[in-house]
Amino acid sequence: MKGHLAFDLHALTSRLDRAADRILRAECEVSYRRFLALFMTDLLESPTQRALADRLGVTEPSMSRMITTLSTAGLLDVRRGASGGNRRGLQLTEEGRQLVQRGCALLEERLTALVEAAGVPYDTYLNYTARLLDSPDLA
Repeated sequence: MKGHLAFDLHALTSRLDRAADRILRAECEVSYRRFLALFMTDLLESPTQRALADRLGVTEPSMSRMITTLSTAGLLDVRRGASGGNRRGLQLTEEGRQLVQRGCALLEERLTALVEAAGVPYDTYLNYTARLLDSPDLA
């Protein structure tokens, strides 16, 4: 539906998500959704199951299942909150940290090549994307 910005952006985002998933599954043996959970765990100041679910826009039960899978795979450490409540604190294991670094580098390399192959200067694309993400209308 070229020429309809809302639909074009949706289609682009969907295709990029699927491409990221294919790349990460093939080269890092992790889905894009699980990679995002690990990536966000590394970014959040005080990562908890609830904060991660909120940030990724998923339910807490869904996040709980993903956290269990990532913990079992040795990528994530889970600990009970210090306040004794139900909050589970999260921290990447060394293996999880290495996976995030490798995945980030891989996606950056591939997406940079994609942007440049489309004839769009990388720095320009990055600047415009940041400006859109920083728009108060999208908060």
